[in-house]
Amino acid sequence: MNGFRLTVWLCLGLLGAGWPAGATAGQDPVPPKAPFPAEVVARLDQAGARQCLEVRVHDPASITATVQAWEHRPTGWAPALASFPAVIGRKGLADPGGKREGDGKSPAGVFPLGFAFGYAPAAPTRWPYHPAAPDDVWIDDPEAPDYNTLTKKGATTARSFEFLKRPDDLYKYGLVVEYNTRPVVKGHGSAIFVHLWSGPRSGTAGCVAFDEESMLALLGWLDPTGQAHIFLH
Repeated sequence: MNGFRLTVWLCLGLLGAGWPAGATAGQDPVPPKAPFPAEVVARLDQAGARQCLEVRVHDPASITATVQAWEHRPTGWAPALASFPAVIGRKGLADPGGKREGDGKSPAGVFPLGFAFGYAPAAPTRWPYHPAAPDDVWIDDPEAPDYNTLTKKGATTARSFEFLKRPDDLYKYGLVVEYNTRPVVKGHGSAIFVHLWSGPRSGTAGCVAFDEESMLALLGWLDPTGQAHIFLH
């Protein structure tokens, strides 16, 4: 992956094509130029995407990134929110298909975006939201039958898991990345989230993280009517 940049796209249901500038009656509309590769456009089109969150890392071994939200309009893709800094896995970005449990890397690829979660009973978002309970755990034991799922502490025999309600603020607000969930592959990584950071110099265990103000803006921007995806590149 050397020489490549990481781009993370968060994606929802695609708007219908409109008449872009330069099109006239009797002509086929020119497809809008997307700010990402053609193969990604095809994936997003198939999923029906109209919102994308771009996260750029100039060095795949680096933790630092810049995030830009885009939305698809009848005339093409346009910025939706002001850009902001983020961090990824402390070991950078895994090669496509190369993410493994405990490697400290963020996975590469296109994945559905799951529910939001947090410590409060409700959150300022229209997105599906799960208030974390003290006994909510996400299983990261590859040998457990409930690996990479959310369950209750008393309902699992897993030897390793993490609490969704932490003693710090990292999971005060978060979003599930549906990585390695359908199907779950043993040892290929678990508990990949978008969540709050501890600072711009602290990498994650494989998640994408940024400040609370930016998270609240993202949660307020998300449209629940489409199929949300996140694209890590």
